[in-house]
Amino acid sequence: MKTILIIEDDSALRENTTELLELSNYEVINAPNGKVGIELATTHKPDIIVCDIMMPVVDGYGVLEALSSNEDTMHIPFIFLSAKTEHTEIRKGMDMGADDYLTKPFEENELLSAIESRLAKAEILNAALQKSPTQTAMAPEEDEESLRNLNELKNFFDDNGTISNYKKGESIYKEGDHSNYVYLILKGVVKTHKMDESGKELITALHRADDFLGFTTFVDHLPYEESASAIEEVELAGISKQNLKDILEKSTSVSLEMMNLLSHNISEVKQQLLQMAYSSVRKKTAQTILQFASVLNHKPDESIKISRYDLASVAGIATESLIRTLSGFKKDGLIEIEGRNIKILDLQALHNIE
Repeated sequence: MKTILIIEDDSALRENTTELLELSNYEVINAPNGKVGIELATTHKPDIIVCDIMMPVVDGYGVLEALSSNEDTMHIPFIFLSAKTEHTEIRKGMDMGADDYLTKPFEENELLSAIESRLAKAEILNAALQKSPTQTAMAPEEDEESLRNLNELKNFFDDNGTISNYKKGESIYKEGDHSNYVYLILKGVVKTHKMDESGKELITALHRADDFLGFTTFVDHLPYEESASAIEEVELAGISKQNLKDILEKSTSVSLEMMNLLSHNISEVKQQLLQMAYSSVRKKTAQTILQFASVLNHKPDESIKISRYDLASVAGIATESLIRTLSGFKKDGLIEIEGRNIKILDLQALHNIE
């Protein structure tokens, strides 16, 4: 059984997260602040650490710095958990060596997926080390120059990519355009979408800051199979597919993380298709509102400014049906509607709609 160390000063969140992970067959130890967290990590040497940033005594950055300088704990996978959603804050954590960064509030499956991914990567790397310790110790020169993880790849995009900016509603690329570049979203939210035979738009995914955008294939310059547009002001960093291919060929660890990321994205698309196929109109609408709130990084008491058309497109229902359902939610006291703005009044009730 794998051991997880939770370092979180919010007692309710710490207890709820502990219960979730224990129900998922993990052994969990927890700490109320960074100082205790460092002590527990050094004593117990957990398989992975999930740590808040804003904490008393020692903050999350201090915890990561202390553990990274200790040979006994420096290789333990480390995930930041924080309410800070700014791109600069996320990048700071990654630059310090964190393996992942989840923002509050988070979905249970997001946390479990991140933990499973990091544990799997650590297991693969440890197995490779045990299988060929001599080869690992005598790594070729190119390994020293290659990127070590997905976070360093994002830094490479940030530092070396071609920067481009798009206004709200502007097209980034269209279905059928040549797919010569892959992008990292530095700021804003992007929707990818396709047109069906009747000319109706279907949103295939929502992408937020720190997500990759524009993957097709590395073999041929095939055209994009969907379009991408800015939901709000967007800033992108793009590098050529050939450049990315060269990076992945040099780094096995980055390639494995990229495979995990793409596999996770496929799983999310499958879940969306299942929801569109089998859920009721009320549940589709509720889940779509919650999805937009999550992607746009809005707190429950903040309004979401999004078009009814986009909501209907993601939910996979007619705009007229969506509008009627939103009116019902408003009458039930679940949301408030002012023009294009939707404010969630009862988060749990939306989660519970069947």
